[in-house]
Amino acid sequence: MTGERRTLRTETAEGVRTIVLTRPAEYNTITPELRDELGAAIDEADADPAVRVILLRAEGPAFCAGYGLDWSTAAQAEEEGRERAWDSVADLRMMSRFVDTYLKLWYASKPTIAAVQGWCIAGGTDMVLCADLIVAGESAVFGYPPARVWGTPTTAMWVYRMGPERAKRYLLTGDEIPAPEAARIGLVLETVPDGELEAHATGLARRMARLPTNQLVMLKLLCNQTVEHMGMQTNKLLGTLFDGVARHTQEGLDFVARAREVGFRQAVRERDEPFGDYGSGPRSRRGRGEAPGGDGV
Repeated sequence: MTGERRTLRTETAEGVRTIVLTRPAEYNTITPELRDELGAAIDEADADPAVRVILLRAEGPAFCAGYGLDWSTAAQAEEEGRERAWDSVADLRMMSRFVDTYLKLWYASKPTIAAVQGWCIAGGTDMVLCADLIVAGESAVFGYPPARVWGTPTTAMWVYRMGPERAKRYLLTGDEIPAPEAARIGLVLETVPDGELEAHATGLARRMARLPTNQLVMLKLLCNQTVEHMGMQTNKLLGTLFDGVARHTQEGLDFVARAREVGFRQAVRERDEPFGDYGSGPRSRRGRGEAPGGDGV
């Protein structure tokens, strides 16, 4: 990809291509522009013979707070003015462009590592769970609050990482998952002190990069095939289709209508207050205040 990127930058050293999300003021929320630039950056890294490992990290207080709602809610609101009913196939095609970008982390021939700080919720988990390894700062928080209304995980990686029972535990409540718990249950590889996150993840990536590229490619492919044979492609299709359905149930439409009436933050606050998490109650003990403005809030 040529030209200046506005949502990320890349760095290369010692066989590691680092992709850094650079919208800290917006909590690195997902936009069509970020989708396109991220996809191009992963493709470039995978094709570069000087790169053996790809590291994804982010600037600011949050790794990724989900989808940017300024464009995503506006897109759904526009549907109401059309005479035709919701087109599930068109929705699937639109969302698949995002999902296919996240899965580049999975399908890249070279290993991918994500270093996560702060909030990584909702659509941010769709992205990050596609990485081969996830290292988190000890105060990071994961979760899929749209499970409560208006979404389902599109990349369907929760079951593969945690097993069906633990995945159900968190998806059937939408509860937030503090990083140490996420590591204990297998959602992420490990946690480290917040101040050591970048150095630790970079060190791990560089340690991997000491192996020949052909070894890295074969070993990753060997491990991935187990998941592929468990129906990953089918589950990805189902998750992406169900995400569109969940946004167009009566409850989903009521949620969007309430957001237009009182503002999205208030609508989300009303959704999450009964659960007391994501900054709305006593379960948020880490002093972050409210979760930032992605589809996780």
